[in-house]
Amino acid sequence: MNILAIDIGTTTGWARTDRNGIVHGGSEKFAPLAMEKPGHRWLKFRAFLGEQRAAGEIHAVYYEDVKQHAGTLAAHVYGGFLACLEMWCAANNVPLRPVGVGQVKKHWTGKGNADKTEMVATARAKGFRPVDNNHADALAILALAQHIEGVAPVREAA
Repeated sequence: MNILAIDIGTTTGWARTDRNGIVHGGSEKFAPLAMEKPGHRWLKFRAFLGEQRAAGEIHAVYYEDVKQHAGTLAAHVYGGFLACLEMWCAANNVPLRPVGVGQVKKHWTGKGNADKTEMVATARAKGFRPVDNNHADALAILALAQHIEGVAPVREAA
């Protein structure tokens, strides 16, 4: 089962399994550049999702369902990304499954309130090389998704 796990935001962490059970991932920045209009972030995100689909079939998308945000702008941006993700999943007939922030952290670290440093350290302890905390969060979401789906844990691409 190919799962795409996403920690959505202006810098989006992602982790995806391929048909061989290898994890690919990283983080992508979707902030509009100085000469771009604000809507470009959504176009870039949609293109990113298309690239993930082109890399191999996706059977489910799991994302971190954030209920509290640092501020109004963060909430608006998260809502925009979530709307794009919902639309893309609906258009491509891919199930979209939310998982709670505390649920992800507890499954990954054993602590429901783990901080960014602990999330990255746990990823490294499990043999992954996260590029940043967003990527580490996506790896944690993927691990929880695999647990929920009953899929065997996978290894990171070399």
